[in-house]
Amino acid sequence: MVRALIASLVIFAVLLGWIWVQQRYAAFARQNPQLGPFRSADGGCGGGCSCKGGHCDVPRR
Repeated sequence: MVRALIASLVIFAVLLGWIWVQQRYAAFARQNPQLGPFRSADGGCGGGCSCKGGHCDVPRR
């Protein structure tokens, strides 16, 4: 029982950590627009292309 509780707490902590990382990343992107486009949360490439289905229309460099 204790192992199940610890596992649940670890999973919850990892999820909270991931949310925190996403918020910090978004804040950094807002504060540094001069660095160019950043990847959005929906999984786009972040470049100047129009991504559809996870694939960019322009070739990678």
